[in-house]
Amino acid sequence: MKKIFSLLTVLLFALGFSQKLSNIQSGEELNYRIHYGILNAGTASLTALQTTYKGQPHFYVKGYGRSTGAVRAFFKVDDIYESFININTGLPSFYVRNVREGGYTQHLETVFNHNNQTLILTDKETNSIRNLNSVKGVQDMLSAFYYLRSLDSLDLKVGSVRKLNVWIDDEMFPFQLRVAGVENVKTKFGHINCLKIVPQVISGRVFKDKEGVTLWVTNDRNYVPVLVQAQLAVGSLKASIDSYKNVKYPLNFF
Repeated sequence: MKKIFSLLTVLLFALGFSQKLSNIQSGEELNYRIHYGILNAGTASLTALQTTYKGQPHFYVKGYGRSTGAVRAFFKVDDIYESFININTGLPSFYVRNVREGGYTQHLETVFNHNNQTLILTDKETNSIRNLNSVKGVQDMLSAFYYLRSLDSLDLKVGSVRKLNVWIDDEMFPFQLRVAGVENVKTKFGHINCLKIVPQVISGRVFKDKEGVTLWVTNDRNYVPVLVQAQLAVGSLKASIDSYKNVKYPLNFF
């Protein structure tokens, strides 16, 4: 299970150019239940609050993932992700990844300078600081998720592909999302019409193939993820929506 739970958390949270965050409202909270095979493996949550960062309107977004039950007994996970996202551009200003996964820990902070396409990476465990080159429109793992949710419906037509550069840990990764179709998905609240999105991921070490992950988001202006399924090299993971509140537009379950 080492790092597998964290990978699904990344896919929930991440999953360009500037995009105003118009479909998110302050106080939104999304909670998910995570299963590894038949095991109840953990929970993940996302919250968004409007605030000010360096004099500019931002969303302070926090993602928290933890293992639960029998999984936590032999593999304790407590992952915290934080991001300050500029509301007018949809780009991250400050990003934190602070994770504990079994015996593995990492605490990184990143400051983004989008004007000159650089970033400052601080490793809080080693007290080291690096100044690195970036690229135009770079997203972090949380801001990428909210960027996707703020796109216009014309940008998420079936067959369309969105490409992003996402800052993960201490590296930049090209990321691609393909809208594969429209499906009705069963949830604990009933069925809901969804866009089926397939992220392109690195195959071999964890996932069975480069399109071994599928994400279903509501086919409305919210684009709330309701289900994620990942076929791993060993076993499978599933995350399903468990509760939500303060979503900007009504969710039409049937």
